Amino acid sequence: MKVALGGTFDPVHDGHRALFERAFELGDVTVGLTSDELAPKTRHVDRYVRPFDERKRDLESELADFADEYDREFEVRELTEPTGIATESQFDALVVSPETTDGAERINEIRTERGHAPLEIEVVPHVHAEDGDIISSTRIVQGEIDEHGELTPDREGRSAEYR
Repeated sequence: MKVALGGTFDPVHDGHRALFERAFELGDVTVGLTSDELAPKTRHVDRYVRPFDERKRDLESELADFADEYDREFEVRELTEPTGIATESQFDALVVSPETTDGAERINEIRTERGHAPLEIEVVPHVHAEDGDIISSTRIVQGEIDEHGELTPDREGRSAEYR
């Protein structure tokens, strides 16, 4: 099975890892990584996003571990539009988080218009931080939590690139 998923992944956290794990359970994975131009347009908050090349490097490092564990192939491709790669005919499934299910349904509409079979949509539940709220890259960048959802005592835990 060929599986797609997409995002900004800045920084990668346990919520993303849950998406990756489900994708690799299903098959070979292609991740659409938002371009530098698209990334700010897809964020729900105004914050700094690291350059594409840095995000891609970190993402590939994460994905390599899953690929080894599940004996799967993966590829990272640049996303230049929100519906991205998933509208292409070769994919069978799309892995999404709960807040992106509307986008997944739109992707299936586009696929149908193009004469492609709809994707199997796999919705992966959010991963929660120790305070019960969801883990998000924005919360990490703001210094509230770390990548595993553990509360940080102050903002000193943020990496220098986000200060």
